[in-house]
Amino acid sequence: MGNREANLTAASAMIHRRCGSVLQHSSLYETAAWGLEDQPDFLNQVLLVETVQTPRELLETLLDIEQELGRIRQQKNGPRTIDLDILLYDNEVIHEPGLQIPHPRMASRRFVLAPLAEIAGELIHPVISKTIRQMLVECTDPLPVNKKTM
Repeated sequence: MGNREANLTAASAMIHRRCGSVLQHSSLYETAAWGLEDQPDFLNQVLLVETVQTPRELLETLLDIEQELGRIRQQKNGPRTIDLDILLYDNEVIHEPGLQIPHPRMASRRFVLAPLAEIAGELIHPVISKTIRQMLVECTDPLPVNKKTM
């Protein structure tokens, strides 16, 4: 919702200030809404962040950033100003209430894998034991993902 590019830029700057150094960022990718389809297209980007925060601390900081950027959780998969997720955290595998790393649905979402493959294609998923690029090739998600041109 709102100015999607500005929301992503603001989120990246806030992550850099409050979580750690943003070492890389993917291009912007546009895709049809996933889940609840009757809404504007999504704009996605993946960041590589170096942080000293624990996964739980990082999650709490990201949730605070979402709230500061106007996210209101009214409807699952519904329209939102921003949605920040932890996809991977080193090679850790975490299953705790409210925190699952690697992100449990990333392998089935082309809009996640395409930007992640751009900056970390050879990274091996710690559970699936495949590279991100392999996962993207094998992904059955039919939604097209297009690199946004400026």
